[in-house]
Amino acid sequence: MNKNAAAEKPQKEQPKWQALLTGNLAHFIHDGFTDMLYLFFPFWQAQWALTFAEVGLLKTVVSGSMAMFQLPAGIVAHRFGQVKLLLIGTALTSLAIMCWGLAAGPILLGLLLLLGGLGSSVQHPVSSSIISDAYSDIKARRTALSTYNVSGDIGKAVLPASAAFIIAYCGWQTASRLLAIFGLLATAILFIGYFGFQRSGCYSPRERSQPKTSTLLLGWNGYQAFWSLASIGAIDTATRTGFLTILPFLLQEKGASVTQIGFALTLIFAGGATGKLVCGILATRLGVLRSVAVTESLTAICIGSMISLPLGNALLLAPFLGIALNGTSSVLYGSVPELVSEEQRKQGFSIFYTMTIGAGAVSPPIYGLLSDFAGIKITVIFIAIVVLGTIPLTCPLRRKLGN
Repeated sequence: MNKNAAAEKPQKEQPKWQALLTGNLAHFIHDGFTDMLYLFFPFWQAQWALTFAEVGLLKTVVSGSMAMFQLPAGIVAHRFGQVKLLLIGTALTSLAIMCWGLAAGPILLGLLLLLGGLGSSVQHPVSSSIISDAYSDIKARRTALSTYNVSGDIGKAVLPASAAFIIAYCGWQTASRLLAIFGLLATAILFIGYFGFQRSGCYSPRERSQPKTSTLLLGWNGYQAFWSLASIGAIDTATRTGFLTILPFLLQEKGASVTQIGFALTLIFAGGATGKLVCGILATRLGVLRSVAVTESLTAICIGSMISLPLGNALLLAPFLGIALNGTSSVLYGSVPELVSEEQRKQGFSIFYTMTIGAGAVSPPIYGLLSDFAGIKITVIFIAIVVLGTIPLTCPLRRKLGN
């Protein structure tokens, strides 16, 4: 009797609103902190007489640490507790940013960027897992994850704009401290929410079952479409991070002020948020293959146009550049489950994210080195040509993702 009653007893419903708020706030903070770096690069270059390759290396330190620690973060979260790990990561990133102004040289700054990247590495695997666990209904889960994705893009628009405003009046050192305080306040809000998770009995490490690891490895045979998709994602991300690292210097050559550079980045990131929605609709109308071809072609055209356009017209083009630059990623991410089996889905996403974030870590110093030798404009033209290389890679996808 008691045994049957226990079996029929429904599981305690997980706090959906708390999970969504936690994931969205963490995504807002970490993505905003990561992308506001582009605004600080010109000041660090001027202060320490850095080359473009060295500036790109600073970006590599952040993206590289995020790429390397994402998979370990997922493993640690299951043993240590997801929300607890998210708290530590957000606090670590905020404290690292607070110490930027105390860095006596680029080496110490690089160590602080490494710590910040380590703290931010927990955000994507932990936040998406928290939200996915809270929503059992597939449609509700997709809606929640879409909201989660948009919150990151809002952070990319708000925090760089805030940084530009503060830098213009108080300097970059003060801006880093004030924004770090904002990050610590967000950590405090997450800490308050942590007690809500504890009271609900959800997301504690003991109650979570260990994930079953699939022994089916994703080789080349039979998975050419998946590897082509991951390669497209790697080139797309390398283009985005490489170009955005160089963009502030390109705008400086056009006579842009700090505020105007921050405004341009805000427009691009706002366009990126819109691009995820627009490209999602585009994919349902044109199909994945045509959508990738269209968005990557528009990306190449917009990047090339930023060279010749005067500053005012470049600012007008910025949101459209953001739509093309960021829209492809949402199409690619949503296609991963269609190219692997259900047992290999986690492995597929892990490989996809490792390749894309890793490419984003490698590209800035490469393009920076090219800028040192050939100039910024030649580098931008080269980036525009490289992104067109994604179009032939769509050929292996035709049988799997035919329109």
